[in-house]
Amino acid sequence: MPREAKYVLVTGGGTGIGRALVLEAARRGMKVALCGRRRAPLEETAAALPEDAGPILIDADITVASDRARVVARIAEAWGALDVLINNAGVVVGGPVESLGDAALEEIFGANIVGPMALTRDLAPLLAAARPSRVVNVGSMFGDIAYPGFAAYSASKFALRGFSSALRREWKPLGIGVTYAAPRATQTDAAAAFHHLIAATGMRLDDPERVAASIWRAVENGRDDAYPLGPERLFVLIQRLAPKLIDRALARTAASPRPTPNA
Repeated sequence: MPREAKYVLVTGGGTGIGRALVLEAARRGMKVALCGRRRAPLEETAAALPEDAGPILIDADITVASDRARVVARIAEAWGALDVLINNAGVVVGGPVESLGDAALEEIFGANIVGPMALTRDLAPLLAAARPSRVVNVGSMFGDIAYPGFAAYSASKFALRGFSSALRREWKPLGIGVTYAAPRATQTDAAAAFHHLIAATGMRLDDPERVAASIWRAVENGRDDAYPLGPERLFVLIQRLAPKLIDRALARTAASPRPTPNA
């Protein structure tokens, strides 16, 4: 395959934002590899691609070292280089922090930060072979504005945002860019974790296709981040300059009952 083709790997590529990212990449003429823990959604997404797309399907869990090794080996064998890595796979878990056991904490941080960090590290030689190349880390608005009832999830996305900033500075001399994307709530299966917030606040949900198009525009323009248009940009600025205002607002809109002893 000629090197003028763009090679893209999307984790969590079978559903939601990942599926939309894959479809948009194919529409833009890129060659796509889809990675996910379940084979069936990957096949469903692949079936929606043009007949000549020739996608690579890799059923793998990026939190497992042997699965990551298979991902790297498959990309190396098929393409020998990787232009864009999109770390999209992750989990959304809500609830008071005291309700989350060790297994839940390990799942959240394994899927949302440890796995993406490890996969990015493992794919570094293939990204270097395609430079200028790019890593895209799909975070969340909760990675800027920590929401009560989502302490662990927010912490994992704050960590992903910090990783993105540090990696951008570390890999700039290598010709590998890094984009951090922070979509707001999106119409996916994962949005079920936000149902009480959506009902209480009238939270706006974006279409996955809209989110994917925004992320790809950021990639094409070499941008460091991709945030949604609208009031969220203002909220992020207020969070950084006057966080007490956000504290008061969230205390009013996101209060939830706390568990009582021996309940």
